Amino acid sequence: MTLRHERIERHTIGIRKGDQVKIIAGRDAGKTGRVLSINAKKNTLVVEHASIIKRHTRPNPGKNIKGGIVEKEGPVNVSNVMIVCSSCGKHARMGHNILPDGTKVRACRRCGTTLDK
Repeated sequence: MTLRHERIERHTIGIRKGDQVKIIAGRDAGKTGRVLSINAKKNTLVVEHASIIKRHTRPNPGKNIKGGIVEKEGPVNVSNVMIVCSSCGKHARMGHNILPDGTKVRACRRCGTTLDK
């Protein structure tokens, strides 16, 4: 008997590290924060001050880690967040525009301004 591994379907994530996002579904719906890290393989990202989990850690004097209960941000699925437009001030869908010089930039679908710096 051979084992067949199913391929995980991955989509490209339009949100980047450092973007301001709003959580639209789940336990922390309504919170906004900055994206700290992205895991494209699991289709998740870590948002600042959202999805707080408690981790029990053992003290490690070699790495100067104190023991106890540590609270840190947990992963949130990409489908549960929307990017916040800096000019609108609201969460919006993201599209793409092609500039005259041929570069492709992310754009707000609500007001049309570019999201890239």
